Amino acid sequence: MLEFMDYVQHAFYNASHWNYENSYSQLTATARGLLDFETPRGLRLNVSSLSSPNFATSYNLGSIGVVDGSLSYLYTSLPIHATSQSGQIDLHEVIRGYRQIQELRKPEESWMWEEWQAGKRIDKRDTLFYGRLYLPQSTLEALYLRRISPTQQFKLSAVSDSRLRNGATILALHQYDTGKYSAETLYSTDGGLIGLRGLYNFGPDPRKEITELPRVEDRLYGRFSAGAEMYYGSLNKSGGVSFGGRFATLPAHKGVPLTATLTLNPLMGNMSTTYAVRAGKNAALCSKFDFNVYSYESDLMLGCELWRMKTKVPKKIERSMQAKLEWILDPVVEPTVPEPEEVAGVLKARVDQNWKIGLLWEGRIKELMFTLGSSFDMKRREQPFRAIGLELQYSS
Repeated sequence: MLEFMDYVQHAFYNASHWNYENSYSQLTATARGLLDFETPRGLRLNVSSLSSPNFATSYNLGSIGVVDGSLSYLYTSLPIHATSQSGQIDLHEVIRGYRQIQELRKPEESWMWEEWQAGKRIDKRDTLFYGRLYLPQSTLEALYLRRISPTQQFKLSAVSDSRLRNGATILALHQYDTGKYSAETLYSTDGGLIGLRGLYNFGPDPRKEITELPRVEDRLYGRFSAGAEMYYGSLNKSGGVSFGGRFATLPAHKGVPLTATLTLNPLMGNMSTTYAVRAGKNAALCSKFDFNVYSYESDLMLGCELWRMKTKVPKKIERSMQAKLEWILDPVVEPTVPEPEEVAGVLKARVDQNWKIGLLWEGRIKELMFTLGSSFDMKRREQPFRAIGLELQYSS
């Protein structure tokens, strides 16, 4: 489950019309959400607040052997009007699982961001500041995020810790997204790392108007995306490269939603394939297979998620006596409308070829959102339990 500050950061992306999903780093997001979830350890409590549309705070307290915690503060120049009460947040927004990719949208024109007054431009670019202090380690984490234009974004993150080489590390990331394709350039002070990655989406270009709509029988309700990344460490004189592809169905697809990916790392000889399918309205299945062409070693992992839904209680609407009489005397029979549903919780499970099992239950009790998880190693019969934990989140 996303922490509150991550939830607010995603709300900033939505408010500033930035497509967070259109990136090479998000190519395998569906498989990671279904298989690579973290099981909590010990007891942890997170209390947060969006005190104003521009300012948020969060306090975290945990107990894993010793008591630890963190203090977080976030400021954004762009007002955030997302739901902040933990009892009302849509769990689909904070629980990462099967992701249905959406149709590509056309980016806004540059002139749409211009504001003029008395012949002078007065518009400013949206900015987000975030800081987090971990205790008792005294580790400091900071983030600076700025929208440069409708197609560009700059992100600067830093970590200060005495255990790091030189005591700190800084990562600078420039993102460029036109919808049809995206590119990212990054630099890290840790090893002098320089990187470049990009993603290209095959099919219609959202920047161009479609003059003739294809026939239904000729249209493919899915999208194939391909990308690559290259990086080089100037200090340790080493580099790497990887390639990846993904096919995923779109919301207009009438059949079973699915997502399939293939990633290759030729220098290390690694190949990874994932296949995820929405098996039902509230269920998803996923498999992942890794293979190394040099050592012939392979790994297999299977996972699933089951969403529990409940009928959404409608808000009570007060009607006047005249409206009640008109409704009773109305002879027209209204058609049956299905009752709306909301998420009550989700159960996740995974198992690999070594019989290491992970279980996770995420949901909400009254005003508290919770994450309860445990991991097992079935080959260690004398002590199969590896970890168990509970995380609670409350926000206002």
